[in-house]
Amino acid sequence: MILAGRETGVIVTGATGRQGLFHIQLMNEYAREVGGVGVVAGVTPGKGGKEAAGVPVYDSIRAALKEHDADASVIFVPAGAAGDSIMESAANGLSLVVAITEHIPVHDTMQALAYARLCGSTVIGPNCPGLLSPGEAKLGIMPAQLATPGPVGVVSRSGTLTYEIVDELTRAGIGQSTVVGIGGDPVIGSTFTDILARFEKDPATKAVVLVGEVGGALEQEGAASTTLPLVAYVAGVSAPPDKRMGHAGAIVEGGEGDARSKIRALEAMGVTVASRPSEIPALVRSLV
Repeated sequence: MILAGRETGVIVTGATGRQGLFHIQLMNEYAREVGGVGVVAGVTPGKGGKEAAGVPVYDSIRAALKEHDADASVIFVPAGAAGDSIMESAANGLSLVVAITEHIPVHDTMQALAYARLCGSTVIGPNCPGLLSPGEAKLGIMPAQLATPGPVGVVSRSGTLTYEIVDELTRAGIGQSTVVGIGGDPVIGSTFTDILARFEKDPATKAVVLVGEVGGALEQEGAASTTLPLVAYVAGVSAPPDKRMGHAGAIVEGGEGDARSKIRALEAMGVTVASRPSEIPALVRSLV
């Protein structure tokens, strides 16, 4: 496992909104199932003293930390205020910030990520499903019932495609150490390279599935940074140039970042690349 475990206390910001309420309940159901700490408090300015899905709500992270021990935050704050919420988490010493929110203005994201780095906080996202260490912790919106503990890490720019691949692995009897959705925005807090470096240091992770999509070169940079056995899948082989495909960062611009060129580059590095998700379990099994 990387980033979070059973002992990780979590604060959810945007706790009283529909998404916050729903996912606090799911995160704490999983925490109870695995014997973890889970979500200890919620934050919504002006709603201090209330409860959200059974956890106390405070007006600020500082106020919550006076009453509870926490190491991480999960952010469901609306896009216009999410950058400030990332910075509030970092300023109050939370070592991990998982930003689920999408459509955060790019300038807000850049400012928040720069500040978080200065504070020594790791940011996952924004515009991501979070992370799941099966049997340990769930921070975000990943469906935990699809996963099972094991030796294979998964790191992905996609959300729902990640769930499909985790399900394929589990059905094939291949468990996962940690599943991380890094987010699909052009500017994100943790790249493939960052997460693969953590998997390198994790004795439980023996191989990694890297799930990419069109746009940029994060997949190639990540593959070049690690010595771990990799199986890659790149979505978007049929994506037309100059058209955004789902994520803000999933666009082929200037003739670069298309799926086929990424696949060729990964294969040239010696990375095994699947042509469809259903191929991934057999390819992983050949490596571990």
